[in-house]
Amino acid sequence: MSLIEGKGLTKHFDDFVAVDGIDFEVEPGEAFGFLGPNGAGKTSTMRMIGCVSPLTDGSLTMFGLDATTHGPEIRGRLGSVPQEDSLDTELTVLDNLLIYGRYFDLPRREIRARAEELLEFMQLTERRNDRVDPLSGGMKRRLTIARSLINQPELILLDEPTTGLDPQARHMLWERFYQLKRQGVTMVLTTHYMDEAEQLCDRLVIMDGGRIVAHGSPRELIAQHSTREVVELRFPHGEARDAAVPMLAEGNRRVEALPDRVLVYAHDGDEVASLIDEHGIVVDSMYPRRSTLEDVFLILTGRSLMEE
Repeated sequence: MSLIEGKGLTKHFDDFVAVDGIDFEVEPGEAFGFLGPNGAGKTSTMRMIGCVSPLTDGSLTMFGLDATTHGPEIRGRLGSVPQEDSLDTELTVLDNLLIYGRYFDLPRREIRARAEELLEFMQLTERRNDRVDPLSGGMKRRLTIARSLINQPELILLDEPTTGLDPQARHMLWERFYQLKRQGVTMVLTTHYMDEAEQLCDRLVIMDGGRIVAHGSPRELIAQHSTREVVELRFPHGEARDAAVPMLAEGNRRVEALPDRVLVYAHDGDEVASLIDEHGIVVDSMYPRRSTLEDVFLILTGRSLMEE
């Protein structure tokens, strides 16, 4: 049985449709992602899964329970990491964990034991007695994640879990999420980092305008919507670029002309190199690379900037 099942899940805010009748399932023990531009409906979906925002229409079951009637019971089995840290900044690192554990009616001795384990897990033991306010952003994020695990949740919701962190902190958290997954914890996450989705997600959906426009594993989505390789070309001037685009598009090859470069989608980058030599196209630089989930994301949702 699926751990989470949404059917026709819909969320309205007055006349605005934030989530428009989506269907999805999350299996026990997997990492499942929601990707999409700002305003796509990801956070609204996450809030419904977290049982803190009521459904407008459709159905949502978690652990076999109806989210509309069993919210408190479901929340007691969840861990939640919101986009913004909501720590008690005037308290110590340890006290944040001890107090949060009391919300779940856990015995004090058990809370303290779990808190010490989580401080070690998140590499915060040496800061256990420090106040939260002066901590770095990365430490605060690690504490927020540690706090979400105090009730030993079966499911953890991660809403932009590593936004604003430096690469070292991000990779450290990826390794911790992988450990949790090996322990059988199911994870549902949103992220703006496509490499993070490729690293963490077994399956994911891409949302746009409140709807799901694609779903599958990262590898499946790349195979379905992009090519094996992408060649990035830069030209000495706009006229050279404009003259080259029709030749590069021969054979119905996908070519995307951007202000600063041209992207050529191909199954073999050497084909593009040969085409450039054959037509005598002059380029400043040529950078072949493998196709990524970010290419799929931009193909499906576009490159225009969406405001919050």
